[in-house]
Amino acid sequence: MTLITSISGIRGTIGGSPKKNLTPVDVVRYTAAYGQWLLKHNAAKCKVVTGRDARLSGTMVHQIVNQTLVGLGIDVVNLDLSTTPTVAMAVEWENATGGIIITASHNPKEWNALKLLNHKGEFIDAKAGAEVLNLAKEQNFPFESVENLGKISSDTSSLQQHIKACLDLPLIKVEEIKKKNFKIVVDAVNSSGGVAVPLLLEAFGATTIPLHCEPTGNFSHNPEPLKEHLEDLAKAVVSHQADFGIAVDPDVDRLVFMDENGILFGEEYTLVACADYVLQKTPGPTVSNLSSTRALAEISKRHNQSHYASAVGEVNVVALMKAKAAVIGGEGNGGVIYPDLHYGRDALVGIALFLSLLVEKECSVATLKNQYPKFFMQKSKVTLSEQINIEVLLKKLESEYKNEKTSTVDGLKIDFDDSWVHLRKSNTEPIVRVYTEAQTHENAVALAEKFISELKQLAQ
Repeated sequence: MTLITSISGIRGTIGGSPKKNLTPVDVVRYTAAYGQWLLKHNAAKCKVVTGRDARLSGTMVHQIVNQTLVGLGIDVVNLDLSTTPTVAMAVEWENATGGIIITASHNPKEWNALKLLNHKGEFIDAKAGAEVLNLAKEQNFPFESVENLGKISSDTSSLQQHIKACLDLPLIKVEEIKKKNFKIVVDAVNSSGGVAVPLLLEAFGATTIPLHCEPTGNFSHNPEPLKEHLEDLAKAVVSHQADFGIAVDPDVDRLVFMDENGILFGEEYTLVACADYVLQKTPGPTVSNLSSTRALAEISKRHNQSHYASAVGEVNVVALMKAKAAVIGGEGNGGVIYPDLHYGRDALVGIALFLSLLVEKECSVATLKNQYPKFFMQKSKVTLSEQINIEVLLKKLESEYKNEKTSTVDGLKIDFDDSWVHLRKSNTEPIVRVYTEAQTHENAVALAEKFISELKQLAQ
């Protein structure tokens, strides 16, 4: 059982003992610390937007969060079942001072988390996160008297407002998409996407074939949208003779496509395709993280634009996007960030951009994929003893590969001529992630196995 605190939020497994897992006690403690941080930095009365994905513990955790905020004298706008990008956008719509999303994203059903937002609806940065964590160490939070308790209001319109905002974007070809009458299979892993994605596709005049779209929280498979977890989607696309398939994670900020032959388009290529479309219309820099495919840099070069790489983590990608005035960015895990809508990963805007690209290219999803540089990525992980100092191991590896191009912005990335490896301690799980990319799948796997072996040898 685990409790992890980082810039990715407060994340842990439900049940067990406080401070070792995400128990009700821990939910109160970290929510109260976040509330104190808001109150400290805002002169006016604070208001927080909250929402959750459909996981089994969601309602329990959400109610504890809401009532803790009320106890601090903070007003709450409750979106109830929602998506991460919808909550983020609602913070601005509501002119709120912050937001909390109750979701553990791609983690299995026993996990949940508190994702903390600032007044812009963006994840709080490392400095703010450190302040919240320090406040959480205090046990004597000053809660309000009965006369000064916060109030809870409900908002059931934000999802529709989110969808309308996607459709209203100048680059989205709404009428052309409607004429195509797309038939699309949607795998929403029985969470919020089972509501959100079909509503969006309906607005585009598409026929949705729902697969695992009941928001029960009983995840039908591992919720991380990877090839090995999407066999049902592949079969359904082929059997229904659909134009393509869509899979999202439980909180709808990660997006992957399945082509008409039941072959995964590739989570890394979601951002590549969306960027290809945006760069045709609005030239400018692109940003992804160090663990993302080289294909985005190649596509940017095709459009005579610059590409930049940030540390892993949405907050880091957003910071670099702002610094470089990027027109699109995101993460290779299927996370698309389109600033013209908002600075946050958003599967719904990703779908809208992808559909617009398809109607402009007038081709199938399989044909589209063949137009992009071919890279193959292997995403592995290794669990080492908690006593092992990961930073020391990476320093040793950096020294061994000093003649190669290396980056220590986030863990250790080593760039070879036709491949790369990125090793970093995870922000969301007690593991070391080992990501590799090469020009063949076999070479990517071999490179990952080589570095996993080297890590284990150095750890002995």
